Amino acid sequence: MTAEVVNTNELHKLDPVFGQLSFDNHEQIVFCNDKDTGLKAIIGIHNTVLGPALGGTRMWNYANEWEALNDVLRLSRGMSFKSAITGLNLGGGKAVIIGDSKTQKTPELMRSFGEFVHSLSGKYITAEDVGMETADMDIVRDVTPYVTGISEERGGSGNPSPITAYGVFMGMKAAAKYKFGSDVLEDKKVIVQGIGHVGETLVEYLSNEGAKVIISDINEARLEEVSKKYGATIYRGSDLYSEDVDIYAPCALGATLNDDTVNKIKAKVIAGAANNQLANEVIHGQALKERGIVYAPDFLINAGGIINVYAELENYGKAEIMRKTENIYNTTLEILANADTNEITTYQAALNIAQGRIDTRKKENMNK
Repeated sequence: MTAEVVNTNELHKLDPVFGQLSFDNHEQIVFCNDKDTGLKAIIGIHNTVLGPALGGTRMWNYANEWEALNDVLRLSRGMSFKSAITGLNLGGGKAVIIGDSKTQKTPELMRSFGEFVHSLSGKYITAEDVGMETADMDIVRDVTPYVTGISEERGGSGNPSPITAYGVFMGMKAAAKYKFGSDVLEDKKVIVQGIGHVGETLVEYLSNEGAKVIISDINEARLEEVSKKYGATIYRGSDLYSEDVDIYAPCALGATLNDDTVNKIKAKVIAGAANNQLANEVIHGQALKERGIVYAPDFLINAGGIINVYAELENYGKAEIMRKTENIYNTTLEILANADTNEITTYQAALNIAQGRIDTRKKENMNK
């Protein structure tokens, strides 16, 4: 009898959820499969201490299911902290649909997904994210009330992207004030990586303030369109992380701050809309701190979108949405100062506040 040799690279596959590096005591992971529509989706519910888990649905052509699982785990965790630090009575959740949103998304697939959301009886409330539009959320609304970001014609708050961009802009201005002594972005060189709905609106805000905007995206047609519309310069170099700019705004997918990039970034401020920008929150957050780069925590400054859709649950209007989103400026300044005072990373300072609110509510619930 011979001993079986186990490939350590395959070990994680023996424990597909609990063994994932991104698993952080998530409450529930739901795998959704519908043969008729081709739906393959994963819903991640990280924490519901503060309230129902709210987070958008992302449709992406993942390389494999492990990549999709890792993404939904990281994204749902980030939503818990985003809601907590923004003072919303919501937990953290997220959903991913595996597939190409341009060719595989159908009304039938969205309705099927909505039925899975409905089966959770309100523990998870969905919204739009990458690869989704307001019209898709309207279809989901046909089969479940547990969806936000529906069209204004149907009583919703509409596309959350413009509000998300406003929050990122406020956070960026606060980080600039902390680093440069002024929040005026006129003549500051800002590179915006990713010009989807949020990225384009951020480009508009920056252009209106007189910043020198450089844009980067994998979609050449979008680059030409946005460049022509706002007078932004299209990045044609080979390594945008090494560009001599004042501010780097990651607005595409996450983990762009990683082993390959953190030591060559020349920007003095990092403030963008992408989720999970730090590939490793401890290592890369510390690397940026040691280099004197001001990092505005992503789950704080990109919270405008969830503030916007939360309005549908709490029935407050546009003025209150804008007030709450504008307050990201003040919270960002507080967190940056807190990080310096306590000699910790800005990410850790933000995380401490968010986790503290969750822990306090958990104790209150236990003592009832």
